[in-house]
Amino acid sequence: MQEAPRLTRLTPLIEEAASVAGEADLGKMLRTLLDEAKATTDAPYAALGVIGEHRVLSEFIYDGISPKQAKAIGAPPTGKGVLGTLIRDNETLVLDTISDHPDSVGFPEHHPLMRSFLGVPVSVGDEAFGNLYLTDKEGGFTGEDVAAVEALSRIAGAAIQMARLQTRLRRLAVAEDRQRIARDLHDSVIQDLFAVGLELQGLGTRVDDSEVSTVLDKSIDTLDDVVNRLRRYVFELKDTRKLAMRLDERLQSLVARMGSAYPARVQLTLDVVEGGESDDEVVFLVTEALSNALRHSQAEHVEVALTRDDDQVVLRVMDDGVGFDPGELAGGMGISNMRTRALGLGGTVHVSSERGDGTTVEVRFPVSR
Repeated sequence: MQEAPRLTRLTPLIEEAASVAGEADLGKMLRTLLDEAKATTDAPYAALGVIGEHRVLSEFIYDGISPKQAKAIGAPPTGKGVLGTLIRDNETLVLDTISDHPDSVGFPEHHPLMRSFLGVPVSVGDEAFGNLYLTDKEGGFTGEDVAAVEALSRIAGAAIQMARLQTRLRRLAVAEDRQRIARDLHDSVIQDLFAVGLELQGLGTRVDDSEVSTVLDKSIDTLDDVVNRLRRYVFELKDTRKLAMRLDERLQSLVARMGSAYPARVQLTLDVVEGGESDDEVVFLVTEALSNALRHSQAEHVEVALTRDDDQVVLRVMDDGVGFDPGELAGGMGISNMRTRALGLGGTVHVSSERGDGTTVEVRFPVSR
């Protein structure tokens, strides 16, 4: 069996991508992206081509070639040959031998000989920003390599979008424009990062290496935290609460997205649809509990129910999966974070489970007055 991708440095990249929402250097983040792509795939060469006007490369960031080599090679590529194919098709391209592709135009003098090739588009929303290239991996690129690099490209796209929105935000002071930026952050960047999490979860199901699986789980947890931090950032913008969907709409969207990545059937039951200051906490609690059920329970059916019991709101996430001994939980699986959130609402979290008989996570907190 081929070696699984080394994803032990994926979590720091996610953190750095998220930090672009502040004052971080986007250029530094993109160079970190190249480092991580090389480390993940064991490819000796990596590059990022930025697409400019007339569909040619306006910028070319590379790693693996020395400054002396780069000077001998001359001008950077503009997007001809196989690189042009990737720009035109905007789809992942994997080649065992670059020169065998019909669009290959060869390498310039003094350029290292490169054989295998992996090209992955980097998009910002619906816009093609550029392409991530990896070359010359011994033995060629695997399906795991493709999945990992596609996840990295989604993280990069979200970071670029955050940087652009942050720049706009610094330039604009009109409340309507701030609201539009907040909406873009919520509807584009957060959704992109959420999609990355789903892709990483899918990658985890195809990797047999326990160490890599552990790193993937940690990276997914980090992404969950990043998404929640970005949500708080959105709502710090002036008047952005007016932009939020109703609680029932947010939960329906959340459950649909998360459920689509797993074979389990997810059912949502709601009789609390009114919004309030607790909405973000409720969404977090549902995300955490549902993620645990989908990732760990092996359930066929999961039910998320948000109801009212007299003066309390009751959230239950119930599955018919393998269950576990709650005595062995010791605050794992994000339960400590859930309890902290529930405590902030004046509520509690109770977990009940038996091996072979499913799990129920119940959160209770007072109705907001």
